[in-house]
Amino acid sequence: MEIHVKHQPNSTLSAHENRARMLVSCPDGPGIVAAVSRFLYEHGANIVQSDQYTMDPSGGMFFMRIEFDMPNLSATQPQLEQDFAAVAEQFRMEWTISAVSRKKKLAIFVSKEDHCLVELLWQWQAGDLDADISLVVSNHPDMKEYVESFGIPYHHIPVTADTKPEAERRQLEVIGEDIDVIILARYMQIISPKFIEHYRNRIINIHHSFLPAFVGGKPYAQAYNRGVKIIGATAHYVTEELDGGPIIEQDVQRVSHADDVNELKRIGRTIERVVLARAVKWHAEDRILVHENKTVVFN
Repeated sequence: MEIHVKHQPNSTLSAHENRARMLVSCPDGPGIVAAVSRFLYEHGANIVQSDQYTMDPSGGMFFMRIEFDMPNLSATQPQLEQDFAAVAEQFRMEWTISAVSRKKKLAIFVSKEDHCLVELLWQWQAGDLDADISLVVSNHPDMKEYVESFGIPYHHIPVTADTKPEAERRQLEVIGEDIDVIILARYMQIISPKFIEHYRNRIINIHHSFLPAFVGGKPYAQAYNRGVKIIGATAHYVTEELDGGPIIEQDVQRVSHADDVNELKRIGRTIERVVLARAVKWHAEDRILVHENKTVVFN
């Protein structure tokens, strides 16, 4: 058996120990960019990247993502956030400031299909996923040895219709309070509204078709029976509406009449793993803003 040694990706702490990301959403209006830029300048920060988007200049919503460097960030961030509250109140902002050096902590949920999990582990091990995979939770024991070979804890928590509430209680217990985002890497269980509310806009799912088409079971069989010419995958945040949450990323690939259901599944697995990995990477890098049931993704 191939043994994997746990590998923490090469740290960029020395390069980015004083770098932070700011996310802002608020009603659009004049002076927002100027006010934020002036505030950062007056506090000694240097903006290294800035992206913004407005839904409608007249009466719509405004979204912005800024990366900036600030000397001695770890010591000055609390005061920076306290001072920015006045600017935020003026423009009715929802906002966050996150230090780049503080990597997001991930919990991955998986059932029996391993392709999405393996992709995330590979990207994490290679340093391409700038996050920490804290643990893996599964309703099956199949991937325990593989995951633990990376030095990552694996929690087998069986789920049945009768034990679902207790299973979710145990899941929340092993997750603890410091997990930033949960990844459903082909986790074939419906998440309860109570669990979703605990992690609002922090549970990412991969759907094995190009939503909203072919919702439900056997999507590739549905696609084959309809003779589709493209298949795809969708990564989205989980809400109480099954497979109806804000969409983060989608991708497709052309197929032909010669592709049977097994070939469609093979192609689909490749798309699923790529789409989910992109969505997780963008969340980890604070590139996503959610408004109602849509997302703005600065990528």
